[in-house]
Amino acid sequence: MTDILIVACIFLISAIVAVPIATRFGLGSVLGYLIAGIIIAPLLTVLKIDLVSIQHVAEFGVVMMLFLVGLELEPKKLWSMRAQLIGLGGGQVLLTALAIMGVAVLLGYSWQLGLSIGLILTLSSTAIVLQSLAERSELDTEGGKATFSVLLTQDIAVIPILAVLPLLAMGDASSAEIAGTHAMSQINILSGLNGWQSALIVLAVILSVVVGGAYLTGPIFKFVAQARLRELFTATALFLVIGIALMMTLVGLSPALGTFIAGVVLANSPYKHELESNIEPFKGLLLGVFFITVGAGINFTLLAAQFGWIFFTTLALILVKIAVLLVLGRMLGIKGAALWLLALGLAQAGEFGFVLLSFSVTNQVMEQAMADRLLLVVTLSMLISPLLFILYQKVIAPRYVVEGKSREEEFPQNSHIIIAGSGRVGGLVDRILKIGGYRATVIDHNYQHLEAMARIGVHYFYGDATRPDLLNSAGIEKAKLLVIALDDKEQITTLTQYVLQNYPHVHVLARAIDRHHVYQLWALGCRDIIRETYDSSLRIGRAAYEALGFNSEQAADIISKFDTYDKKMMRVTAEAFDASLPFQDNDEYVKLVKDYMQQYAPELKESVASIINTEKQSGTSDKDTYADSTDKH
Repeated sequence: MTDILIVACIFLISAIVAVPIATRFGLGSVLGYLIAGIIIAPLLTVLKIDLVSIQHVAEFGVVMMLFLVGLELEPKKLWSMRAQLIGLGGGQVLLTALAIMGVAVLLGYSWQLGLSIGLILTLSSTAIVLQSLAERSELDTEGGKATFSVLLTQDIAVIPILAVLPLLAMGDASSAEIAGTHAMSQINILSGLNGWQSALIVLAVILSVVVGGAYLTGPIFKFVAQARLRELFTATALFLVIGIALMMTLVGLSPALGTFIAGVVLANSPYKHELESNIEPFKGLLLGVFFITVGAGINFTLLAAQFGWIFFTTLALILVKIAVLLVLGRMLGIKGAALWLLALGLAQAGEFGFVLLSFSVTNQVMEQAMADRLLLVVTLSMLISPLLFILYQKVIAPRYVVEGKSREEEFPQNSHIIIAGSGRVGGLVDRILKIGGYRATVIDHNYQHLEAMARIGVHYFYGDATRPDLLNSAGIEKAKLLVIALDDKEQITTLTQYVLQNYPHVHVLARAIDRHHVYQLWALGCRDIIRETYDSSLRIGRAAYEALGFNSEQAADIISKFDTYDKKMMRVTAEAFDASLPFQDNDEYVKLVKDYMQQYAPELKESVASIINTEKQSGTSDKDTYADSTDKH
């Protein structure tokens, strides 16, 4: 028990420290987990932790991820992807394997070894790619969909690859010996059966997943839901995923493929969202552990001894995969940023490479020394993969959709209003301004959201509004008003500071995340600041008074007095707040707040008390007033 707790603490602490730092610097959570694994690797070696066993458990996070992805894909949507699944995905697997084989043959290796290496390295990392796409909201973009279709095809291709690899064995091992060795590695109910019997059983298992998902899961979840125990529903959801994965494993199929099919079948289920919320935490935790094991599994002794071979092989692998995907993607009509997202996103080798390399050594397809070196190539390519996503996001994507253009269209020249952010705040502000006849230039970096808005005829511009060159292209020099409606606190502060310092003629209307953020923006010189939840809180407070029996005029009067009091205190205390110090160290500010509250809070309470007393004297029924206020709302 103690050993398990020690390992759990090491993994959790490393993730808690490394991942926030990595995301803070824009590196993404995946690279953070990988770095965490590299940092704790020496400690795990000293403690003699079995990383392989932990990795096998953590790989189940990939299975859960495919299940959740399947839940988002209705069968009709999946059918519409058939061209990309066959043409793009199948072409990528075949062409990449042949290209790698060709390079290996030119370097003097046998074609059998070259083909086996090609089949192993043609697969990409489902875990890293899907996680990175989800973090960047790219899954539903053209490039994201194309990337996912290739990943799904690769997952299906694992089955024939497992069948082909033993045929490339370099030794004299008989097929019976090979089959026996593989059978010992995992239970397979198809052992000893001929081809048509195995095919029938595999088909029966797949049909049971489809039929069971369509007709049995509903009654099962309905029965479990009657207990009204959330943990029981969670256990049922886990059983569903684990059970399907087990069925697939027993017949030699990919468990991730099986759970993906189940997810697609359940895409229209009324329990879809409940399943997502229950599976998501386990998926995220297991994937994090998996990435840590990848980083911790790097053999630095071998890497140092053969760094040149491993580095250049990794580089060659990435370049070959990028070249194949660029050519294939362009042939199938994928262009621009979507094409580069596809190519860079799938340039690494995948986690299934660990399994296939071990399988290849067991079946005498390659020597252990070669497998050890290729294992480092797989790991190093996975470690580089998040950097390729950063390259795409920071360098390549802006060249296609930013730099003064969006959809090949120039920023409007007659707009003197710029809105940074088109979400639930910026989008609404834009609509309000439009009814007054004002046309604003709205900029947002969420490409998925922009695509969705374009479908209903609302056109925004893609880009990072904190970039000086983009602001210049948007016409900040001629702008009269900048509305900062971004979600990220640091981005709001950075943009406010930059514009106030460089374009003092622009009126900056900034969204503040909380009270202390108001003080930070005030210290920068911004004097038009809106707390994002303040007005809605006032409305909720007014509705609460009305629900307690006050009429709308009385409730509005109480809220107006509080509003006046709070805004006055904000203006008085803002000058005393030192944004460079934590809240608890702002002694002058804390003293001023206390003094203000002692001086004016009693007056506020007295004025509100007089309204309450008036309400009580009116004799209005609480029940009747509540009913009236409910009707008004």
